[in-house]
Amino acid sequence: MINFGITERKRQELQQRMLNCNLIENDIEEKFVRSSGAGGQKVNKTSTCVHLKHIPSGLAVKVQKSRSQSLNRYYARKQMCELLENKLFGKESPESKKIEKIRKQKDRRRRRTS
Repeated sequence: MINFGITERKRQELQQRMLNCNLIENDIEEKFVRSSGAGGQKVNKTSTCVHLKHIPSGLAVKVQKSRSQSLNRYYARKQMCELLENKLFGKESPESKKIEKIRKQKDRRRRRTS
């Protein structure tokens, strides 16, 4: 596995999540692009933005969350897992469950105030 500059626990969680949604490193096409926005001279000189494409599904992700390329590679894989989970599991994906939980909380709050 690639060294992303993160803790061992987070690396193992990502690896497990990638296995769960059948995301294999060989199926990923990875490109590095120059970032834009805040960061000054550093972002103008280095290619820290990560562009991932999952070849079998055609899904693509572009991440420039951090000024560190290795961290952006981690975030990109994490985001790719979220997209694949949404595609594979639909309403049973962790992201959908989280959104549903927030919607229910908002409904409860709205009923309480009115």
